[in-house]
Amino acid sequence: MQNPLIETLKSQDLLTEEQIEQALDAERETGWPLDKVLLSKGFVSEHDLLRAMATGLSIPYAESLANTAVPDAFINKVPVQFARNYYLIGLEQTNGTMRVATASPFDAYPMDDLASMLQMELEPVLAPRTEITSLINKAYKNKADIVEESVGDLADDDLASLAAGLSDSEDILDVANKAPIIKLVNMLFFQALKMRASDIHMQPFEDRLQIRYRIDGILYDMESVPKKIQDAVTSRMKVMGKLDIAERRLPQDGRASLRLGDAEVDVRISSVPTNYGERLVMRLLDKTARLYELEEIGLIAGNLEMIDKFIRYNHGIIFVSGPTGSGKTTTLYSSLKRINSTKLNVMTIEDPIEYHLDGISQIQVNEKKGLTFASGLRSLLRQDPDIMMVGEVRDTDTARIAIQAAQTGHLVFSTIHTNDAATVITRLLDIGIEPYLVASSVIVSIAQRLVRRICRDCEEKYEPDEDDLWRLKQLNIDPKDLADGKLTRGRGCGNCLGSGYLERLGLYEILPIDDEVRDHIVERHSASRIKRDALAAGFRTLRMDGALKVVQGMTTPEEILRVTQMDIM
Repeated sequence: MQNPLIETLKSQDLLTEEQIEQALDAERETGWPLDKVLLSKGFVSEHDLLRAMATGLSIPYAESLANTAVPDAFINKVPVQFARNYYLIGLEQTNGTMRVATASPFDAYPMDDLASMLQMELEPVLAPRTEITSLINKAYKNKADIVEESVGDLADDDLASLAAGLSDSEDILDVANKAPIIKLVNMLFFQALKMRASDIHMQPFEDRLQIRYRIDGILYDMESVPKKIQDAVTSRMKVMGKLDIAERRLPQDGRASLRLGDAEVDVRISSVPTNYGERLVMRLLDKTARLYELEEIGLIAGNLEMIDKFIRYNHGIIFVSGPTGSGKTTTLYSSLKRINSTKLNVMTIEDPIEYHLDGISQIQVNEKKGLTFASGLRSLLRQDPDIMMVGEVRDTDTARIAIQAAQTGHLVFSTIHTNDAATVITRLLDIGIEPYLVASSVIVSIAQRLVRRICRDCEEKYEPDEDDLWRLKQLNIDPKDLADGKLTRGRGCGNCLGSGYLERLGLYEILPIDDEVRDHIVERHSASRIKRDALAAGFRTLRMDGALKVVQGMTTPEEILRVTQMDIM
């Protein structure tokens, strides 16, 4: 009798006869369940396999487990490590029966063990591994023993040995048969990625190793790791980043690559010695993160029209400025995506390459090999480019070559570290670029910041109190300008970690380099002088842009005051 799963996969043209024979042979040789064999050989995707199993076995399939409340009986009776190892999580309890999500319905033994733990009948529901693991983390994140369970069977004399054994690209969903420390580290990475964290901080204290995630620009304390396994955890991280685990007295930098299912994540690892041990920070860069359109990053109508106009120029330099982590690169990528065309040769030189753009040649800076921004930019000029993006102007050489490129008929995008749009001009003059070169090559200067966006799932309108009115006054907002005289805020929900904010949007100030500004540049006037005259001509500062977004209900006055300074008038 033919296997119903095989029949279903054949009927949907997902398997060939040759693949079926290979899978059945491997099933007999290894003793693995058929679904595990098919996935390990890459014959079918997990999504297609689960759908086929749902059809062939008449088992429900849940593509998403979002907004599912796990029964307390499951959390209290089932250890987190058991749930993670076998990808099992309770979904609903009714009349002595527990509906349980599983990714491997043919693996009967874990289901039998789970039925014994719960002392009730089980009803299977198929779901993807990523969804099950995400729900496990969400359900157990407030359980005090989550870290202890991850390392509960760890022997004190086996700590250092557990930091070894790493492939070039570690799959953080693969935790079965892994050492406890590796399971713990993988869990920390997985949880950070599912919570949209940009950085993981591992800060040692006298009695613990505190894990902190930076989410939407704000640091949140998460798990605390016992002090006795601090060295093992940091060693594991350092091995992942190919750092020297024996060197604990000097700062080190490294990088690693992780896989979350099909997604590739680049990790930049930095360690520094402190009085309580090594402090590590991991910057997470999702290589498969989607590119934003210009309309999605927070540009209001007038600003969007201006940027759309300048990015279509055929020569000149567009500078985007702001501190680290203010979204400059995202703005540049959104601009490049807007104008990318098969008729244009678009090239970039970056450190690091944060997104991969189809149809664009991207170069990674490698200073150890002599490939700097300046030397790479010289090489780009010999590649007949129409448009170039330089990750950052850090020195006079890079600035001079970028200006030379702009004056020889190329459109150049770049970033620079300054506090506002007007200071971009004076910064270029300060590093030794002649005023006439700046005036003739720079076409627009953009400054930006990121603020947290009000969570759409829990937003509400409310009457402003005295503190709110004071904040509105600081932003020059008349309460009458608010819709119905009310402000918007987030109550706080599970999706936004109770903060009332979810994701971020940009604040922008855009300074076109017109004839008046060129005169200021040639006369070497100060940034404050340039800014004052621009304000008289309709220029809108970061704080003014933020005030408009408060009126539109996109963010709060507290956020604008947190990230912007008082305008110089």
